[in-house]
Amino acid sequence: MSEKIIIVDSLDQLRFFGVNHEHLKTIKKFFPKLQIVSRGSEIKVIGTEEVIDHFQEKFLLLLNYYEKYNQLDEEAITEICGNNNHEFAKLKNPANTEVIVYGNDGLVVKPRTHTQLKLVEACNHDDLVFAIGPAGTGKTYVAVALAVRALKDKRVRKIILTRPAVEAGENLGFLPGDLNEKLSPYLQPLYDALRDMIPAEKLRQYSENGTIQVAPLAYMRGRTLDNAFVILDEAQNTTKMQMKMFLTRMGKAAKFVVTGDITQIDLPRNQGSGLQDAMKILDKVKGIGFVHFTEKDVVRHELVKKILNSYNKYEA
Repeated sequence: MSEKIIIVDSLDQLRFFGVNHEHLKTIKKFFPKLQIVSRGSEIKVIGTEEVIDHFQEKFLLLLNYYEKYNQLDEEAITEICGNNNHEFAKLKNPANTEVIVYGNDGLVVKPRTHTQLKLVEACNHDDLVFAIGPAGTGKTYVAVALAVRALKDKRVRKIILTRPAVEAGENLGFLPGDLNEKLSPYLQPLYDALRDMIPAEKLRQYSENGTIQVAPLAYMRGRTLDNAFVILDEAQNTTKMQMKMFLTRMGKAAKFVVTGDITQIDLPRNQGSGLQDAMKILDKVKGIGFVHFTEKDVVRHELVKKILNSYNKYEA
């Protein structure tokens, strides 16, 4: 008899093993010749080497499934453990091939408008993409989903999300707390998107080991960003020099997405927007994609679309 210990400390064990280990009980049914014991972050497997090897092979597929879909259920376990086809891609074939990523609690993130689909296609084609348009069109959310997908598919080693810390009619200096506490509200929308798509424990680990970094734009100076999916959000609030600084951080095997809304610039009146500047300078550069969103692409509450239309008519 042989014994094997498998470490699963990076998992949300309640989600993976199920309430009262219901999922683990289902797995055990397919391996009656093995003694399988779960203790904390370890799984001890006792049996013959041949059966243990078979279990490890199936367990790896279960982990891959969980990593891809952020969930595990009895149907998936039965499909994987009872199926002799070892090709993971055939274990589940989503009806909609446009799915970007599977988030938490069954969330499916996919393009909800034609322009969001254009953003996905542009990112597949170009290494630098500008997504420009009004609030509520899903620019940032889709970009974060694409970044998470690239990380899961191991096409990049890290995700870097950044924003310029510019006050929207408020004074940063009067906010309580240290620098990080002052900046946290600016970065919250990026954290919110990540929490939708990555299990909490996994996100914590990614944040601690630097796989996912969320930081103000000023922290990008001097860096070379290799093998990374980098998103600059609220880019309309960058200065011309900040935008140039950011774009020249691009390293090998990097993917950059710049999102912004040129109708909501919070810079001083005498300060030009780096996003508007880049739109003019880089418009004809091969390898750079531009995707323009409009009020028709708003996916928030239906009133948001009406509000934007009303403001546009008033300002016109």
